[in-house]
Order: sequence, then C-alpha cells, then structure tokens
Amino acid sequence: MGTPLVSIVTTDLAAITRGRPVPADRLDRFAEAGVGWVPANLCLTAFNSICDPNPWGSTGDLRIVPDTAARYTTAKTGSATPFDMVMGDIVELDGTGWEGCPRTRLKEALAALKQATGLSVLTAFEQEFQLAGEGPAAHAFSFEALRRADPFAPRLHACLEEAGVEPEMVLAEYGAHQFEITHAPADALTAADRAVAIREITREVARELGTRASFAPKPDPDGVGNGVHIHFSLTGPDGMPATYDAGGPGGLSDAAAAFCAGILRHLPAITALTAASVPSYLRLKPHNWSSSYTWLAERDREATLRICPTVSIGGRDPAKQFNIEFRAADATANPYLALAAIVFAGLAGITDKLPAPPLVTGDPSVMDDAERARNGLVRLPETLDAAVAALEADAIVLSWFTKPFLDSYVGVKRAEIALFEGKTAAEICETYRTLY
Repeated sequence: MGTPLVSIVTTDLAAITRGRPVPADRLDRFAEAGVGWVPANLCLTAFNSICDPNPWGSTGDLRIVPDTAARYTTAKTGSATPFDMVMGDIVELDGTGWEGCPRTRLKEALAALKQATGLSVLTAFEQEFQLAGEGPAAHAFSFEALRRADPFAPRLHACLEEAGVEPEMVLAEYGAHQFEITHAPADALTAADRAVAIREITREVARELGTRASFAPKPDPDGVGNGVHIHFSLTGPDGMPATYDAGGPGGLSDAAAAFCAGILRHLPAITALTAASVPSYLRLKPHNWSSSYTWLAERDREATLRICPTVSIGGRDPAKQFNIEFRAADATANPYLALAAIVFAGLAGITDKLPAPPLVTGDPSVMDDAERARNGLVRLPETLDAAVAALEADAIVLSWFTKPFLDSYVGVKRAEIALFEGKTAAEICETYRTLY
C-alpha cells in the first residue's frame, strides 16, 4: 500500500492548498518545528508562476508548523492510502508568526475582536461546486440529480463525517450537475479549516469516481455560478448568542447591526479578498442570486448580507439559530483571508459605533440613483481590477495588513488580470473550471 503520508499544509493567496508530506506515523517529530517553506511561495499564482515583482525574491526561509488539533483524516475516499492533512501556520525560523500567513491573519482578527468587544464568531461555510457531467442535466434540486451521481454523495458524506468536519448535507443544487456542501457551525478558525478540508476531500472523492469537482465561481459564462456563502453569528464572553434582539432591526442586536454596517462600509474593498478572481465578477451581477450591491436584507438571496430565517417549529429558540449570510464570496478566495476581512470590517463597525444599516426590499438595479443613495446601496466592483483598486483606496482596510502582505496579494491579482487581458468570457471560465 505504501507509506501513509500526512501533508502539513497552508492555503495561499490564490486559494490553492500547498504543503509538505511527512510519514503519518512520524508527525509528532514535526509538531514543534514543522517543515520548510519559502517566502516567495506566498506569491504563487494558480497558474504555477510567481508574480513579479514581489516583496520576497529568492531569499529567506520559513517553517509551516502543524496545528495537530486541525488534522483531517479519512480512509473512505477510495484512494489506496488515507486522505490525511493537517493545517499549519507559517512562522519565522524562531517560531514567531510570519506576516504572510493567512491563517495567522484570521487569528489576529478574531483576537482583536475578542479584546475590543469580548465577542467571538461562529461560522459555517456553504460551498457550491459542479461535477463534470455528460448529457442533459437532471432537474434542479431533484432526487434524480442526487441518485444519478451515486455513490458520490453518500461516499462524500461518509468521508466528511470520518474527517470530523460535521457535514450537515450534501445536496443537488440548482445548476447543471451542481451540488452544495454544508457543515455545522464552529468557531471561525475551525470553520475556515473545515472549508479547506471539504474542498480537498470533495475533489478526491470525485477523482476516485472518475469525475472532477470544480469549485470555480463561473464554470460556464452562461451557466449558474458557484458561491461560497459564509454564515456568521456572534457570541458573548459567556458563550451565549449575541446576534439576536427581537426588538432590533430585522432581529439584529446592536453589536450585530454595527458589525454588519462595518462590512457594508468596506465591502467594495474587501470584495477583492472574498471574490478573488477574474471570473468572480461574471457571477456578481444582479439577478444571479449572488450579490451585486452593498445591501442588507431579510431572506433575500440577492443581498450581500442576508438575515437568515429562523424556525419556530417545536418551540425552537430564534436566538440560537439567528445568523447572517455573506454572499459575495467564492472558492477562489482564501477562506482565512475572506473571513479575516469580514471580522476586521465588522469590528471597525462596532468600534466606530455605526448605526444599523437600512433593511432594503426591492431590486436595486431598477431603483434610481436617489433611491439607491437613500438606502446606502453602492454597486460592488464589476471587475477584479476595479476591486483591487477599491482595496488600494480604502485606508482602513489597508491598515489591517502589512505592506509586504498587501504587495503580495495585489501582485498575485494583477498577474492574474494581465494573463486574461483580451480573453473571452468562455476562455476565462474554462481555464478556471479546470484549476479550481
């Protein structure tokens, strides 16, 4: 069978998970000092090139230190050896955190929120993807669509259970050959770890069944897009829910309302971090059930921030269910970085005591400019280039990251933009379909 290996991994600015494998029975030997890594690896694109210029050049050495509490293992994918990965933090050679580690950035955002407010974040990622399929697609959401792919969904669910990501559902979705995976809420760092593990386990199960899973935001310019919906809620220092207030707008507590206001204020800039690729902006359009404006709404899947419904059946407590869904994200975004941006923006809203945003009903795309202005509705960037420009123009967002980190991120994205200049939407979508 060969020697079972465990990979100590990091997920980079292109949302590609990379790392080093070590024998699984010797992981304890690497637990303290990790494995070697290179600073310029942060500037790897999804196209196996390193963006030039970048802040790092050919010098320097780092370590990826495994977080053994974030290990995801399953022997049920169908592969000859177990799927085995452990999330790592990139550190300097003396063990101090490295400024370029996205997972560390999320830890810093969560610590800053906790220190300033006492609040923590519960999170769950909903991730959409498509299986490569021949012939006409089955009906949307149908039993047939699920069974036609059999044994994909049962095997994937079993793998996710064994790996400990607490899957809730693997379901057939709206688009052709499209599926979605949901997992139980967890602390924000664990949820981001799970998002990475889910993507890689899904790809492996599909591969073992002779097909391919693509999480690309727009596999076909005329087809349905694949989003990553990031659900979040706040908990207080006592661990109790802190998002819900029956008397607040839409049921939002004061803290949750300010948190949402901060996200909306900085949304044009952080979109570059949450919708991180050229085809992301083929998805973020009106009437695509994605998002296209700085918009808070109740139960409206066109809104960027959707207040999710609660269920009262059986006397269920709304406070324990209440959460907000961030919809302007996809799997070309690093989940740690996307969530860090959301947390930093929400904290800025609380710190600045921003008032609750208006709850908007209706279609912003048919409103006139004056009505959109009254409702605080600003069109999200319509290209990755425009999103990067918005990021560079927002001094508050820039303050959350070091200059070398930002230079790396912008460098990777500008390299990506340059690569697709003059390409058709179909060419762009096909390239990303095979990469993600």
